[in-house]
Amino acid sequence: MTIQPVTPDPTISQDLLTAGRTAYDLDRSHVFHSWSAQGALTPMTIVQAEGSHVWDGEGRRLIDFSSQMINTNIGHSHPAVVSAIQEQAAKIATIAPAHVNDARSEAARLVAELAPGDLDHVFFTNAGAEAVEHAIRMARLHTGKTKVLSAYRSYHGGTDLAVNVTGSARRFASDRGAAGVAHFFPPYPYRSSFHAETPEQETERALEHLEQVIQLEGPGTVAALILESVPGTAGIFVPPAGYMEGVRELTRKYGILFIADEVMVGFGRTGRWFGVDHWGVVPDLLTFAKGVNSGYVPLGGVAISGAVYETFADRAYPGGLTYSGHPLACAAAVATINAMKDEGMVENAARIGTEILAPRLRQLMERHPSVGDVRGLGAFWAVELVTDRTTKVPLDSAAMGALTAECKKLGLLPFVSENRLHIAPPLNTPDEVLNEGLDILDQALAVADGHAAG
Repeated sequence: MTIQPVTPDPTISQDLLTAGRTAYDLDRSHVFHSWSAQGALTPMTIVQAEGSHVWDGEGRRLIDFSSQMINTNIGHSHPAVVSAIQEQAAKIATIAPAHVNDARSEAARLVAELAPGDLDHVFFTNAGAEAVEHAIRMARLHTGKTKVLSAYRSYHGGTDLAVNVTGSARRFASDRGAAGVAHFFPPYPYRSSFHAETPEQETERALEHLEQVIQLEGPGTVAALILESVPGTAGIFVPPAGYMEGVRELTRKYGILFIADEVMVGFGRTGRWFGVDHWGVVPDLLTFAKGVNSGYVPLGGVAISGAVYETFADRAYPGGLTYSGHPLACAAAVATINAMKDEGMVENAARIGTEILAPRLRQLMERHPSVGDVRGLGAFWAVELVTDRTTKVPLDSAAMGALTAECKKLGLLPFVSENRLHIAPPLNTPDEVLNEGLDILDQALAVADGHAAG
């Protein structure tokens, strides 16, 4: 059955659409957008969001396969979280971080309870980039060393230090080579930097390379190694078996703190509470944000091991934020985590990954010559588009733009990164909605196939 272009939803009022048009005009007059050349922008207006759907400025309903910035893990407008924010606002809307408040205390307890190992203390930030900044600061102060190792093909945030730690091209405009950062190649079986022919070879060679980097940089100079448990915007390439365990072993061997960046995959995205749980790895520090409260109110943080915590037991930690542990954000986190537990969302993410997303995306790969690779875990998948499966030449930006436009025209909002569509729906998306979205993607990929060798 051919899917027709989505039409305006008659339940969306004209008043809402008029407000959306006014918002668009004001946006283009006054809002400065991130990561964009401002003059060419025509951003999508969103007038309503609920569950697994958003409605655009024309009143058309789209299935949200992006979870926005991969953060609305429980979907839009979850009533339990909305109610918790409202109740907290009526009780204590804001308070200085020096003061105890029940929302922050309970949020910290829940995060510590879910985090692996002895990560029993939580420093709250406003976002993931700040969490990375503070985790690195803690590691440097704890070890007395400065250098940080991070992977190429990574993203750790947009603030000054976090963007320098980032290993993807997004750092180039801000990278002055003076942040004490050295990069290494991570495993990426589809585009192996090590000419590996098997996952086992990829793991072995990637770990050999990492150890050489540590030795050549000087273990005595390296405070920390930071690694996304499953790299997000860089490509959703799942570490092959044995790699994460090997990284942890190397950090222990050379006296380097291991920082797990769980900003994107933490809180159920991969079908476990945290990505490192897939490999039984316990880091020294763990950064989080996004899914901790589904992005309803900005919140991030660092979960801290006992050893690092003891460094600051009698020594003041030189850092803080006005809104650290903001009560509205923490109330939203408490409600989000409890809703995820009560509704089995993490288990559901694992199920839909195994039963729906993995098999259907692999079917799409068989059907469409433009699909070079599909990979992922839980509700976190990448569809990598190429012009030729043999050479693996990435689909160019014009073709990706046409594909994205076709998805939206048919009623699907994907997350687009370079030559990939990232499939990351809310963890509680109904099966029928997932299948509807995948049907749309199946039809839309004909656009990409037009740019690929048969």
